[in-house]
Amino acid sequence: MIEHYVVAASSYARDIDGLFDLIFWLVGFWFLLAEGVFFYLIFRFRAKKDVKGEYITGEKKSEMRWISWPHYLVLACDVVIVIMAVRVWMDVKQELPQADATVRVIGQQWAWAFVHPGADGKIDTADDIETVDELRLEVGKTYHYRLSARDVLHSFSVPVFRLKQDAIPGREIVGWFKPIKTGTYDIQCAEMCGIGHALMPARVVIEDAAQHAAWVAEQSQHQVASLSAKPSAE
Repeated sequence: MIEHYVVAASSYARDIDGLFDLIFWLVGFWFLLAEGVFFYLIFRFRAKKDVKGEYITGEKKSEMRWISWPHYLVLACDVVIVIMAVRVWMDVKQELPQADATVRVIGQQWAWAFVHPGADGKIDTADDIETVDELRLEVGKTYHYRLSARDVLHSFSVPVFRLKQDAIPGREIVGWFKPIKTGTYDIQCAEMCGIGHALMPARVVIEDAAQHAAWVAEQSQHQVASLSAKPSAE
C-alpha cells in the first residue's frame, strides 16, 4: 500500500511495507469494530420513556466475556505484530549480509558527503571518489554503509529504501542496503540539526552496471587530470 506513494527501491523495503500494512489492517479492523459496537450500544440502550436504567457491575461470567475475549484476541494480534517486527528488525538491523562494496556517508551542517570506491572496489584508498549531496550506486549490489557525523546529530533517511539511521558524532555506524530499482531518489536529514536543516537534501542515483562503471571511469579520469594539473613540489 505504501508503495503506491513511495517507490520501494531496496531489497528489504517491501518487508517493511508489509509490516506497516499488517499493522494498518489489524489496528483498522479493531478500530472499526470497536466504533461499530460503541455506536450500536449508544443507539440500543438510549434513554427511553418509562424504562429505568440498570446498573451492571460486570462481575458475571456472561458479562466478563465481552471484555476478556476481545482482550485475548487483541493480545494475539499484538503477538503476531511483535513476531513480524522482530523478524524484519533482525534482517535489516542485526544481520549484515556479505557486501559487494562499501560506501562512507558523512553528515555535517548542512550537507551529506559520500565516499565511493574507485576502480579498485575499496574505500579508504587513493582512488576513492568523493561527492557532496549525491550518492551513486549500482543496482543489484549489496552495499555496506559506514555512517558518521562531523558535528551534531544527523539522521540518514532514504525513503525509497525505507531506511532511517541516526548519525552520531564520535561513532561510526555500519548498516546495509541493496538497491533493486534504477532511478534518482531523495535523501533527507530526518533530525533537526540546526538552522540549515531544511537546506541539506541530497539524492541517490541508482544505475545499471554499465552506467555505473562509466561513471567510475569518468571520475577516475577527473582525478588523474586534477593531479596532473597540480604544480609539482621543487
